[in-house]
This record gives sequence, structure tokens and C-alpha cells, in this order.
Amino acid sequence: MAANQSLNHDEAPVLEALERYHKVDELAFTPPGHKQARGADPRVRKVLGEAVFLGDVLATGGLDDRLSRHQILERAQRLMADAVHAEHTFFSTCGSSLSVKAAMLTVTAPHRRLLVGRDAHKSVIAGLILSGVEPVWVEPAWDPERHIAHPPPAESFEKAFAAHPDADGALVTSPTPYGSAADLGNIADVCHRRGKPLIVDEAWGAHLPFHSDLPTWAMDAGADICVTSVHKMGSGLEQGSVFHLQGDLIDPAVLASRADLLGTTSPSVLLYAGLDGWRRQMVQHGERLLGDALDLAARTRAAIEDIDGLHVDDADDYCGPGRAADLDPLPVVMDLSALGTTGYAAADWLREHHHIDMHLFDHRRISAQLTHADDEATTTRLLDALRDLTRHADELGDAPKVDVPSPADLRMPQADLPRDAYFAHPEDVPVDEAAGRIAAEMITPYPPGIPVVLPGERLTEPVLTYLRSGVRAGMNLPDAADSSLETVRVVRDEGR
Repeated sequence: MAANQSLNHDEAPVLEALERYHKVDELAFTPPGHKQARGADPRVRKVLGEAVFLGDVLATGGLDDRLSRHQILERAQRLMADAVHAEHTFFSTCGSSLSVKAAMLTVTAPHRRLLVGRDAHKSVIAGLILSGVEPVWVEPAWDPERHIAHPPPAESFEKAFAAHPDADGALVTSPTPYGSAADLGNIADVCHRRGKPLIVDEAWGAHLPFHSDLPTWAMDAGADICVTSVHKMGSGLEQGSVFHLQGDLIDPAVLASRADLLGTTSPSVLLYAGLDGWRRQMVQHGERLLGDALDLAARTRAAIEDIDGLHVDDADDYCGPGRAADLDPLPVVMDLSALGTTGYAAADWLREHHHIDMHLFDHRRISAQLTHADDEATTTRLLDALRDLTRHADELGDAPKVDVPSPADLRMPQADLPRDAYFAHPEDVPVDEAAGRIAAEMITPYPPGIPVVLPGERLTEPVLTYLRSGVRAGMNLPDAADSSLETVRVVRDEGR
């Protein structure tokens, strides 16, 4: 889809306004208190540089005037919407964790229902807790051989709507952090035949609109709201997120109001500038940059496949009936099973010995996330480190066994609403006594940040055994009250 010829994508309204701000020597008697770096500790300036502070100005009453007469942010958002084939776009400086909550609160409301893929990120669960919405869980497509979940198929949403016709809409995550993508077009059709909107948590898909060889972009597939993290696969700064809207099922004023309810009143112009500049970069050069990245990913994948003990998961592994609809090849996911070690141990070894940080890791995999910023130098360093890892695999010791449950055993009954259980009076019980109790917390292996335990679920022994064995193997559970999982937080006085 071509960009609107009435809009000039050579412009970057936020960046240009920031340049004007400095050119006229604007003097602020407003926050931020460092006053264009003058008050910043020289030791901080030495590490961060002057540019960080020079770009840190008020959005309203600084970058723009007190009434935003120049519509700097509005123009930047219109350009972004045009670039990604949306009708409306909103910038967020609180990450997609805020954006997806705003989308959920726009589509549904407290005491109502929303279809949600059970492979959702913890930010979606936080949205359920804050809103009091009742989730209708839609099971992902589970690969029992590889122990990995792919997005739920359209048929699963069809069945969920048939069972719960009063649900206000649906939410699906695509692509996943592992790169597997949903059949968004057919899922959107399932929703729209009922007049219900589809939210796509496309946090890992900011790059998708800009190259035809990538999985289908949510707006092109017919989604109503799409949330994406530009800091993940784009050139934005951390926390830079955008959410897009199209169609007539959602009032853009309501979406803007929900975002205003949740968002900061002190947004970062630095993050706005990163979003604005990335849009211009992608419109002007995205096809070439992403084409080069895809070529580099193909070469890197082939080279890793030639390393003894490593297997690169590809479309043959992930796509097909009962699995994912498509694959983004830029997350290079490697199966380490043949090395007899875990992704946790391998990631720690690579950081310690080669100063390389992996994208994600689990009981049998590590992933290297490639973007348009990578080149032969970065991938050569990665390949050298991986070859060295395989030579030293025996030093990592035998992989601690992680007891991954079957898909049926992984799912626990939802006894209470997430909100009710989270805000109930809790107590911490020894993990050996937790089976049968209702969880009062999220327990989330991170990365990738998909909760295994949700507030309101009745805990079962297979799931607790999985998490305990995972912790022994190196799994990180940062949101559990006791990350060592000696105890679990549960609802006190159940049933009262």
C-alpha cells in the first residue's frame, strides 16, 4: 500500500520542532529541572552525553506552545498512520504494556468478557486485573514435541465466540517472541462476522508493514486495533510504542481517552522523536534495510545450522496445520537439545565469555533477535561465540531436567476473576502445600514474559513441578513474591 501522496514523509515534525527549539534558544522556566543539561551532574553527562538532556524538553509548553497550536505530535501521528496503513495512530511513551491496556479498556469494560489467547504477555493479564474483565481463554496451538506454543487458530476463536456470544471482542498475540505468526485475516473475519473488534498485540511486529516477505501486518489483515513496540524491532528508544486503529467498530476518541487515563502527563519528547524518526527511515529506506536484514538472517540461519549440536527452528518446524500460520525469520531461534544443556546455561555462558546477550532463552532454546541494525560484523561475532559454545558445552554440565507438562496439564481452572484474586487477602504458603489453592499472583518466566500462573487459577501439581524444576535449571520468575518459589502467594479464606 503506497503512502498518501498528500503527506510528506520527508518530514519529521518532532525532530524538526526540537531543532527549532534549540535554534531560537528557547529558555524554559519549567520542568525538566536539569534545564538543558545545565543542572545535570557532570558525571552523568559524561556517561549519557549532552544529546540526551538537550532532547529532553516539555512536549506542551516547550516543544509546542501551551495550546499545541502547531500540532506537532498530531502531525507526527498522522504520518505514522499513513506509513503503516492505519486510519489513526497514537504514540505511547509507556511501552506497549500501556498501549495494550488502553486497547482492552476501549473494546470491553468491567464485568464483561473478552476472548484472549492464553499465550498473552503479562501486560495483557495486568489489563485484566486493572479492568475486572472476565477472560475467555483461547488455547494456543501447542507443539508437544518442541514444547512451544503458537498463536491460536481462527477455528479456536470461532468456537470461543460460539460458547460466549456476549464477548465484546478478541485479543491475539502475533507474532510471538519466537517469531510465529497467527492467521490474522481469518481471525479478523471471525470477529467481524459478529460485529466484534479484534485487538492484535503485535509488539514484536513493528517492521512488518515495510517488507512484503514478512508476515502480514495486522492493519493489512483487517485488525481493528494493533499495538506495536517500535523499540523491539524498530529504531525507537526503549518504551517507544504506537497503537493503530482502523474501521468503525471503535471510536478513536474513546481510545484516546483510555490512553490518557493510563498514560503519563509528562511524556518524553526523546521517545516521540525516536518514533518520528523511525517512521521516516522506514518509509524512505525500509524495503532495502529489511531486505538486507532478511538476507543476513538467511545466511546466519544456514551458518548456525552447520554448527554441530545446534538446530535453527524454521518454517518447517513452526508452520502448518495445527501450528503457526507464518514465521518471521528475524528472531533466530536455536534448539540446544543436542548439546545436553539449557538455554539458561547457554545464555549465561555467552554473556560471561563473549559479552553477548541473547534475546530469549528457555529450557531448550536461545534466540538471537536480528534487525535492520545488524550486519556481517555482528553476526560473525555471534557465530564465533556459538561455535565456541559448542566446543565448551561439556563444561556447562548436564542439563537439569525441566518437567514440562502436557498441554492439558499446563492449563489450570480459572476459579476467580484475575482482578478478584489479585486484590484478595493473600497468604504465602510453602510450594508443597500450594496445589489446590487459588493463586493470588502472576508467576511468569521472563523472558519472554508469558505467565504460567495467573491470579484466580487453581494451582495444580504438574504446573508447580514445572516451575520448581525450571527454577532449579535457571528460570527467572521476577514477578513472583518469592522468585525462588519456596513459597507461593495464594488467596486466603477462599469462598468467603
